[in-house]
Amino acid sequence: MLAHEVDRGAVDWATLGVGGASWEDLDPLEFERARRLAGASGAAADRILATLSDREIANALGLARNDAAVTAGALLLFGKVDAIRDYLPTHDAAFQVLRGLEVQVNDFMPYPLFRLAEEMFARFKARNQENELQFGLFRVSVATYSEAAFREALANALIHRDYTRRGAVHVQWTEDQLEISSPGGFPLGVRLDNLLVAPPHPRSPLLADAFKRVGLVERTGRGINRIFAEQLRLGRSAPDYGRSSDDQVVAVLPGGPANLSITRWVTEQESQQGAPLSLPELQVLSELERERRASTATLAHVLQRTDTETRTLLARMVERGWVEARGGGKGRSWHLSAAVYRAFESPASYVRIRGFEPLQQEQMVLQYVDAHGRISRSQAADLCSLGSEQASRLLRRMAREGKLEAQGERRGTTYVKPGRPK
Repeated sequence: MLAHEVDRGAVDWATLGVGGASWEDLDPLEFERARRLAGASGAAADRILATLSDREIANALGLARNDAAVTAGALLLFGKVDAIRDYLPTHDAAFQVLRGLEVQVNDFMPYPLFRLAEEMFARFKARNQENELQFGLFRVSVATYSEAAFREALANALIHRDYTRRGAVHVQWTEDQLEISSPGGFPLGVRLDNLLVAPPHPRSPLLADAFKRVGLVERTGRGINRIFAEQLRLGRSAPDYGRSSDDQVVAVLPGGPANLSITRWVTEQESQQGAPLSLPELQVLSELERERRASTATLAHVLQRTDTETRTLLARMVERGWVEARGGGKGRSWHLSAAVYRAFESPASYVRIRGFEPLQQEQMVLQYVDAHGRISRSQAADLCSLGSEQASRLLRRMAREGKLEAQGERRGTTYVKPGRPK
């Protein structure tokens, strides 16, 4: 019942009193940690916290109660380890390093959250290799995983996990990916298909606010977008949440070699315009670089936006010379521009993606008909790398010009050389 009330936002778990716990169960060193974090994070934090006493910090974060009871949030952020074990047995976290079936590191840390976050960051940074690359006038550090993406993913797991369930937050480092999982499904209203556009809905607004005010996460509440953007900006694949369920949220940061062509191009563009590329722009760039071409509907699905919003974004990218359109109507597809492929040092890829000119397409269709007797719309689309509507228009035009003759009706229509017996 409590989990249901927390999920629908009727109860903030952090405000609940912990029976038997007292102020002596809170660690003065953890309050000092909060002051240090707030003071060191600059404009990203609420620096007034660095000047407050322990009790004033608890009040400022909304974790103190009029009845003087120690709240679950205060214990979770500032509690002594033994007190957390005794009063909050659902809280735990593990940092694991796996090599094949072998577990090389398996550290469980039932620490208060600010300390836990710093311990996890330290282990992450110790293993995260970085290579500094020179792109013309730009020097860029390309890491195995984006530190900003990991920071936000870990904070999401600690803030949004369901503390009414037993289980640990797991950070698992394997040879080809980094996985962060937490007990409990997505908060109410958040799904895989709206993950990037759903309004922020933390299970505990007080815990989320505390992490923002000490500078550990974005203050915009759009940390999930930051995770995606930072991975894509470094030429990495987008995070994968596909294994999430009602019982747990799983965020996978793919590893492997970075696409340095994207890294260089993004760095140059952001330097020229004096601002970072938006997440939707990075998503379109990554999708078209990987898939070569995509329809409006496909890109709208990737962006988790409407077709109209997607077309507006693509029109802006066309104006900037980043993207080109091919075809019209429902058969329109999109691909990267010649300028982008030149920047990627892959001009031949642009020629291949543009496909063949109309005369060449006609010659290919006629050669196919000569060899096989007839051709359908789907066969023409596959042969000439066209959309279904584009292939249909090509065949109808050739029929009007007398080069082909249509036989059959509707979806069963095929095209043959004129005069061929039915």
